Amino acid sequence: MPLPDAPRINPSILAADFVNMQAELARIASADFVHVDVMDNHFVPNLTFGPQMVERIQATSPVPLDVHLMISDPDRWAPGYAELGAASVTFHLEAAADAIALARRLRGIGSRAGVAVKPGTDVDGLFEHLHEFDQILVMTVEPGFGGQGFMPETMPKLRRLADESRRRGADVWLQVDGGIGADTIAQAAEAGADTFVAGSAVFGASDIDEAIRGLRQTAAAHRH
Repeated sequence: MPLPDAPRINPSILAADFVNMQAELARIASADFVHVDVMDNHFVPNLTFGPQMVERIQATSPVPLDVHLMISDPDRWAPGYAELGAASVTFHLEAAADAIALARRLRGIGSRAGVAVKPGTDVDGLFEHLHEFDQILVMTVEPGFGGQGFMPETMPKLRRLADESRRRGADVWLQVDGGIGADTIAQAAEAGADTFVAGSAVFGASDIDEAIRGLRQTAAAHRH
């Protein structure tokens, strides 16, 4: 098992074989969380699954759930995923009517509260509210589809978040999602990320445990 302060590797089931989900989940038992992307074909131009599927994943996963809601009206829908037992629920800043109130509600249910931002979204308005969130997800691709290329132009934003969270003493995880693999995880770690979503870099590997271990070690060697 990883050390408590080690970089977290959260494989994305977008890259898994949906027909054999229980077996796919068993393959990532050495990961920290499983990243579950919920898309509604409205906030993003793709459709995955909803609460029923997440409930089944929750029942069979060997690791906690890191649910990423790419949906409209998360103020209404996000608490339901926390009630299913997800360890972490992340909603998009761009979609929320009241991000702070929603984060507090998620925490009240018992989930970690995360907020995500698209590549083009400014984060400066979050600085004075960092303590309201347990995780901030900086998307390193445009959300909606797996397999996209990593966007290095998002790194300055991540670096500012890391600097501000350290300056303010905020206990917030900084997550990146999109194009993360052996060739990009070092850049994200150097910019301040400590939690990494990886899809094909994990599920496409011949030895998944070795892939997770390698990503974690590379991130640790380049941590901010």
